[in-house]
Amino acid sequence: MGGGGVSLCLSVYGLGDGVEASVQTPRSFSALFAHLFHTRHNLPSLILPFSSVPPLAFRLEMGVFGFDHRKSVLRHIPPANDYPGNIIINVNLEKSSSSVVYEYFAGKHKEINNSYGVAPCLLDSKDKGRVELILKYIEDGDLRRWSLPGIKAFNIGLGEWRSRFNCISNPYMYKQLLKLSAADLIAKGNSCVSSRQNSASKLLEKVFRVRLGRGFYGECLGVRADRNSDLSDEIGKLLSVKSAATGLSTDSATDTSEVAKAYGGGGSPSSSSFIIRMDEYNQWISGNSS
Repeated sequence: MGGGGVSLCLSVYGLGDGVEASVQTPRSFSALFAHLFHTRHNLPSLILPFSSVPPLAFRLEMGVFGFDHRKSVLRHIPPANDYPGNIIINVNLEKSSSSVVYEYFAGKHKEINNSYGVAPCLLDSKDKGRVELILKYIEDGDLRRWSLPGIKAFNIGLGEWRSRFNCISNPYMYKQLLKLSAADLIAKGNSCVSSRQNSASKLLEKVFRVRLGRGFYGECLGVRADRNSDLSDEIGKLLSVKSAATGLSTDSATDTSEVAKAYGGGGSPSSSSFIIRMDEYNQWISGNSS
């Protein structure tokens, strides 16, 4: 933000964190609060995605305010006396950056003289409670607390808005954000979960046994999930239940990544992937019925 000139507000429009879709997308609310503040006070501003501005475009005389809540960011921030005084970085591990930005602009709003009919609050009274509840849900997901009712469904519902969270490609973003409600997002999330589970259940109608490594690594159940790789989480959970029902015992001590590495793949102990030739695949499923 440049004193006496045009304020440049940069917001990160990222994708979600897997199925929870929680990491960067809510930064659009930070952009909303910057937009409301500058609009309320008729201050010139330019709000852009961070990636659209080269780092060298920052001028020394500009004041830069950064907000974040991720612990991983701390190791990238030098001591305060090692960067220019016109840079202020606020990393609050107890609040989401969206909440901190809201408090920042709400506080700046109160500092400005309201004698010219400026709204007493940054948010209109009809929107304030609804937006603040959304911020609580965003914070619950951002800080990995998962304590609020329907928080997982909320994050999934919020993730469905990802493609619209860009003020350049979507000029109606701010109006749309102000109309969102936690209840609607939770309902949307639950609907998405139900739809995905139904789609995964249909795939399990054609389940078959797989002899991993031609039986060397044991057996498991599998399905053809062509063009449905996005349902891997739901498919895995349903296969686990079906495996137990068919008498295949689960072994939580098995490191699936070791099997994957044997075939040039990798992953984590509980979730791995690899690619094999079709002729080898046919050997793994030969003699097994659907």
